[in-house]
Amino acid sequence: MDKLLEILEKNPRLSNSEIAVMLGKTEKETEEQIRLYEESGVIKGYRAMIDKNKANAQTVTALIEIRVQPKFGHGFDEIANRIAALEEVESIYLMSGGFDLCCMVSDKSFEEIALFVANRLSPLDGVMSTATHFILKKYKEQGVFFTEPPKDDRGILSF
Repeated sequence: MDKLLEILEKNPRLSNSEIAVMLGKTEKETEEQIRLYEESGVIKGYRAMIDKNKANAQTVTALIEIRVQPKFGHGFDEIANRIAALEEVESIYLMSGGFDLCCMVSDKSFEEIALFVANRLSPLDGVMSTATHFILKKYKEQGVFFTEPPKDDRGILSF
């Protein structure tokens, strides 16, 4: 992957001038390359990673495994795109194993997720079964730790 993309992926808050110095390029060259990546869809967007526990969000995240019946000539794409179009779905992936697709639903209550699965996802034509897993604690996401390192409370002894 391009060094510019690696830098932006790790810290999208860096200024173009800071990135230019890191790359040994001019700020104008860096700005132009970022613009091209954005226009071509290589860069899909920029997000802040929020620790929902520290922000006192009273919501949960669920990973929902989905077994589907793919359509002839369309494979998994047609059903995956229909599921992706549901406003509750944050992410969806084709995967190997016992289920075909996995989607993520965030910032909802347990009840909202249960109703989503029962009333909107499961009834879709082509969905054969689902398994919902609730995230109980987030330790690390996209390389960022969400837990505090353990404190050493043994104290320092010196004689």
